[in-house]
Amino acid sequence: MKLEQRNCKPCEGGIPPLTREESEKYLKQVNNWTLVDNSIMKKFKLKDFVGAINFVNKIADVAEGEQHHPDILVYGWHKVKVILSTQAINGLSENDFILAAKFDKLI
Repeated sequence: MKLEQRNCKPCEGGIPPLTREESEKYLKQVNNWTLVDNSIMKKFKLKDFVGAINFVNKIADVAEGEQHHPDILVYGWHKVKVILSTQAINGLSENDFILAAKFDKLI
């Protein structure tokens, strides 16, 4: 099953974060996300400020539905930077890649 068709699983900690090798395998399944330390990041460029805010609202709806929340930054009036990691394990989990795939489908 594709990542965007899956749902995030609750993570309360107690499991190890993905290894770099595991993370790189998941990166191949998402579109242009970058591995940065213990997270993945992507920058989106929208048409205008309203488009950027609308995109952030869509991200928020998906994230809330999955109960897994990213860091989001709106900058340069039409750009959005999204950073995903699983804070409970101080690293990456499958949930981060599931959300990345779902966010890619929003554009």
